[in-house]
Amino acid sequence: MSRGQVEELNGWLSEQGIELISREQSEVREGTGVATGSGLNGAPELEGSAGLEGAEPIEAEPIPTVTNGAAASVGAGEAGSDATLDSLRLYLRSIGQVELLTAQQEVELAKRIERGDMEAKRQMVEANLRLVVSIAKGYLGRGLSFLDLIQEGSLGLIRAVEKFDYRRGYKFSTYATWWIRHALTRATADQARTIPTPAHIVETINKLIRTQRKL
Repeated sequence: MSRGQVEELNGWLSEQGIELISREQSEVREGTGVATGSGLNGAPELEGSAGLEGAEPIEAEPIPTVTNGAAASVGAGEAGSDATLDSLRLYLRSIGQVELLTAQQEVELAKRIERGDMEAKRQMVEANLRLVVSIAKGYLGRGLSFLDLIQEGSLGLIRAVEKFDYRRGYKFSTYATWWIRHALTRATADQARTIPTPAHIVETINKLIRTQRKL
């Protein structure tokens, strides 16, 4: 994307009420109870619910129902810059129609998901797609198109929906942010490099960079 297209996209995102979150802002800082390592089946290890209960979660704006047309636009190839922006506009417009979830609604959906309710799973995913867009924006310029980043981030969101434990008492957006970032980090590491660098090495490098900035 050219600089002008990026600026146009930023304006469009703002009009849709989608807050842009940088990679640094999307990181769940130490003390929130979310570790950067992974546990069984790739799930993030939680160091106890106490830490998460006191954490300031990143507010996810619930996501709109995604129509077949919108879903197709997300996976569309980038034949041209205008076509790409049109696809993004269509997708963002579709997700912008979904109402936000309250904390109580998240718990109710999580309980239904636990019982195998696929409709509840769909609702939870669609209500948090704007969080994916917000975080994915911070990964532009790393070898993948914005549409590809949204796709990869959405896979992380789906994983978060499947793994979320409402009994721990923290907001879903806090938990989902880890999974979305994890999916985006892996995607950029695996697909955007001539010689792929293991994702855990990329995360270690990013952590060193963040530590260096604090010095």
